[in-house]
Amino acid sequence: MTLPVALSGSDVIGQAKTGTGKTLGFGLPLLERVTVPADVEAGRAKPEQLTDAPQALVVVPTRELCQQVTNDLLTAGKVRAVRVLSIYGGRAYEPQVEALKKGVDVVVGTPGRLLDLAGQKKLRLSSVKSLVLDEADEMLDLGFLPDVEKIIQMLPAKRQTMLFSATMPGQVISLARRYMSQPTHIRATAPDDEGATVANITQHVFRAHSLDKPEVVARVLQAEGRGLVMIFCRTKRTAADIADQLSSRGFASGAVHGDLGQGAREQALRAFRNGKVDVLVATDVAARGIDVEGVTHVINYQSPEDEKTYLHRIGRTGRAGASGIAITLVDWDDIPRWQLINKALDLPFNEPEETYSTSEHLFELLNIPEGTTGVLPRAERTRAGLDAEEVEDLGETGARGARSARGGRRPSAAAAPAEERPARARTPRQRRRLRGGVVVDGVTDDSTQAAEAAVDAAEGTAEAPAPEATAEPRQPRRRRRTRAGATAKAADSGTDAETAVTTAEGPTTAVTDPAQPEAAPDAAEAPAKSRRRRTRGAATAKATEATAATAPAPQAETAPVEAGDGEAKPVRRRRRTRSAASKAEATETS
Repeated sequence: MTLPVALSGSDVIGQAKTGTGKTLGFGLPLLERVTVPADVEAGRAKPEQLTDAPQALVVVPTRELCQQVTNDLLTAGKVRAVRVLSIYGGRAYEPQVEALKKGVDVVVGTPGRLLDLAGQKKLRLSSVKSLVLDEADEMLDLGFLPDVEKIIQMLPAKRQTMLFSATMPGQVISLARRYMSQPTHIRATAPDDEGATVANITQHVFRAHSLDKPEVVARVLQAEGRGLVMIFCRTKRTAADIADQLSSRGFASGAVHGDLGQGAREQALRAFRNGKVDVLVATDVAARGIDVEGVTHVINYQSPEDEKTYLHRIGRTGRAGASGIAITLVDWDDIPRWQLINKALDLPFNEPEETYSTSEHLFELLNIPEGTTGVLPRAERTRAGLDAEEVEDLGETGARGARSARGGRRPSAAAAPAEERPARARTPRQRRRLRGGVVVDGVTDDSTQAAEAAVDAAEGTAEAPAPEATAEPRQPRRRRRTRAGATAKAADSGTDAETAVTTAEGPTTAVTDPAQPEAAPDAAEAPAKSRRRRTRGAATAKATEATAATAPAPQAETAPVEAGDGEAKPVRRRRRTRSAASKAEATETS
């Protein structure tokens, strides 16, 4: 239906269900409008109409869809030798810029990289005759419509615009009204296919527990007549985890999600298309436009976000008239979300049946042989696996690099020869440890002996007592305070210190207790009998020194003599406080 209208040069809005062949619907008219040297040789065009600038532009939302559309256009334009180039992120700039300099006829790309190269003047859009917006509703969901509008404004005003989408939201219709001229809206449906989903897809919805889902999937993968399988998850972490679990159970599985580098993503898709891997675990990034022949089962491991995502997920099977099976595993927490999807699509699965990996109805509905376990028998492990597919060196931008499906980095080809190089032999450094100019680690080579001789000569010319002091460990200084506040160092310094103590005790005792002058010698001998530590001895010692400085000398000399003639009496231990010392000082000064 689209071909006659598109070949006439009119603007077209194509709306059809996924898997109905929209790519060739715009691909054939696009290739027909491109002028190539074969047309000049056949006389259908003039030589001045040839150009190296792109004559047609196809904008797609995802990298995987970009690569697929490029391959389809290359296949369709092989006879006329049409030059088709794919431009998308994750690859190096230089090969794409070099290909643009050599000349291309059709450019297929994602909005971000197209806008980037056009802004750098590497991509010339002044000669574009046809523009195609594929999967426009997906570009709306991904937030690419502002970039698409910027690209459209760089194109010539006189052009043919074709827009293709499975659904037509309001913003997509508004975009078509602004940038399309009298478009023809073509909607393709089969007479017996009234629902939103393709009629030849058998749908099953089960309520499964999250801890039992890997067991259920492992049994579904062993169903009779099972071909290639795509498993969709909502999160990148879940996709990587399921791919790991299936690999450990013996299945040849690969993963496609946003945490992988572009090289690893393309490796998994190539292995899936070539049959080296028969299970592909992916996020919704691969749910749009990916066309792989032989996909018989699609498993929604987690409930999709909305009804559009559900339609595009299950649309990976049952393509081009083939039949397929779609299985959705709904967790208890996702029941409200699924009921909204069920109501929007008018499906008969409002209350999914509770199902476990050992449920009989699961084996009956999906033709799973009895006695099937969650591990694939070794006799049936015939696939080569993901490691059999080589990783293409794309010169990826960013720090991600090529990673394996399990999230780890794969060793690159450039890193392999580096490991074979012999290790460089390094001469060990000769280190000497010196302490105070003396070697302490016991090294006795010639250089060390020379250093020791230089150290001895230096010690002979200048006396340095520092090494002797540092030879012995230094002991911490301990302070002991006496009753009168004098330290042990002051007590051992000679008779001057004893006179100071006696001077300090004599007047203070006389003032405090004048009725008993005989107790003064005992008070002076008291510190020798009991070594006590005073917490406030500093303040008492200061007050005592001040008293000793103001006291008269004759009294200080006669006090011990008078006390020595009397009898020794029991010493009354008295505690001096700060207030008492201040009072004694005031009395003496007065």
